[in-house]
Amino acid sequence: MERATRQEVTGDPQGGTLGQPRQPAIFITGAAGEVGQGLMGALHGRGAEAVVATDLRELEPDVRSACHAAYQADVCDRDGLDRLLSMYRVTEVFHLAAVLSTRAEYAPEVAHQVNVGGTINILHLAAEQARMHGEPVKVIFPSSIAVYGVPSLAKKASAGAVGEAEFTRPTTMYGCNKLYCEHLGRYYARSYRQLATDSKPGLVDFRCIRYPGLISAKTVPTGGTSDFVPEMLHAAARGEAYTCFVREDSRIPFMTMPEAIDATLKLAAVDAATLTRRVYNIASFNPCAGEVAELVAQYFPGSRVTFEPDPPRQAMVDTWPEAIDCSAARDDWGFKPRWTLQQAFDEYLVPAIRERYAT
Repeated sequence: MERATRQEVTGDPQGGTLGQPRQPAIFITGAAGEVGQGLMGALHGRGAEAVVATDLRELEPDVRSACHAAYQADVCDRDGLDRLLSMYRVTEVFHLAAVLSTRAEYAPEVAHQVNVGGTINILHLAAEQARMHGEPVKVIFPSSIAVYGVPSLAKKASAGAVGEAEFTRPTTMYGCNKLYCEHLGRYYARSYRQLATDSKPGLVDFRCIRYPGLISAKTVPTGGTSDFVPEMLHAAARGEAYTCFVREDSRIPFMTMPEAIDATLKLAAVDAATLTRRVYNIASFNPCAGEVAELVAQYFPGSRVTFEPDPPRQAMVDTWPEAIDCSAARDDWGFKPRWTLQQAFDEYLVPAIRERYAT
């Protein structure tokens, strides 16, 4: 999400006023984005406690109906967030607000301000909420395969499935931001104000999930460097030609949006005692761009995909692993991919995207 001018926190009529009594609530920042919309729908469907959504943009009515309250709020506005959170007893925060990889390269300082400054604000406010109410506050933080920086294509091809601690030398501002915020989360969880006389460890229950490229049939991509796969699919469904900005042999990990939502909620729900780390890789399949184009052509015979690599974005994708090791997520909290690439096309992507554009 792009950084806007600082603004006062404003409430949606559905959400009440700033004077309402505190009640238990789950917060979602960046709620207007792809992941935010999916999380709100899933939480609403299972009857979770009050879900409070925030974003710089006003939420669409159908999205807003899935939450208890919706506010226009800037994660960089610490005072505004403090006023907003003072209305509730926050139990969990899904912190999704971010400037994504491609956009971050056009305005890296703004990206740092949002991605890092906004995250520090959320972590601090979570710690203060925990101190106030006497219970840890979960902060669920989506990170990204952009934290990786594999040094060469030869090393990328030979590395195999890369673990959470390998090749973490990102080449993008977004990757740098996400990697640093992973470390910030560890700090707030283990060492926050460790020399203060009133220091209290464990105020923040920080849990980070590293997303691969995400593919959604229901929402249009919004600026990620891995979006060449969903862009290809959406263009085909609309009957439009698509020029892919990476080579046909470009290979990175992916998963569908429903799988990412399910995994995020599963990590959030698991008992903290079963977790052996703060950061977890997840992924389902890792096709190259050419393989995806072939599948798209099978289901949308009139599709027209050409490949014209954009050197800067191609260079970014080349530093991300071909595959990632998800064994820690599997062992600690039972992560398991739902679909292969073929199954994802058959059971989710093609039916859902045809329905979207038919209406």
